[in-house]
Amino acid sequence: MKKSILIIFLSIAFISGCSIVKTLTNVSRLKFKVDKIKDFNISGININNKSKITDLNITDAFTLTKAVSKGNLRADFVLNIEAKNPNDGTGGHKATDIKLKSFPFTLYIDDVETVSGDISEPITVPGVGENQIISLNIGLDLIQFFKDKGYKGLMNLALKLGGKNSSTSSIKIVAQPVISTFLGDIKYPDKLTIVDTKFN
Repeated sequence: MKKSILIIFLSIAFISGCSIVKTLTNVSRLKFKVDKIKDFNISGININNKSKITDLNITDAFTLTKAVSKGNLRADFVLNIEAKNPNDGTGGHKATDIKLKSFPFTLYIDDVETVSGDISEPITVPGVGENQIISLNIGLDLIQFFKDKGYKGLMNLALKLGGKNSSTSSIKIVAQPVISTFLGDIKYPDKLTIVDTKFN
């Protein structure tokens, strides 16, 4: 009797162990990349259609100059992160949706550490061969982190990030995702550095 119980226990442990390994394998396969910046505004002014400082009208230029002089240049934008779930049923892996419970992150601009945040609610990354966009709402005072740049430097930085020719080349996200599984929540063992050139 005891021997039978032991065999059953070991079988369950083996199956559970395999499930844990499989789950961890799937989790480790979820990858991220910086996608693009959307809806960028600075001190309430939308600069999406501006490519250089001289594109600002007199009113906007005055508003921004006044904001800089007061030492508070608020920037708000949406940063899209692309999540890739390769568990689409090919390559010997069962198609598996993965639920991202939290995504605690820190934003770096030009390698300067700025603000931290998280997603507002869990996001499911489906295992259907299509990538999922994770939208991070960002708000920060550019002067707090880049006060040495002066007015011109701050405007050029804002235009580079959110202007007509917006680029994410100076953006990176350091994050440590948490995944919900049937075994409970699993945190990535290491922080990921997420950029726009490749999935990580």
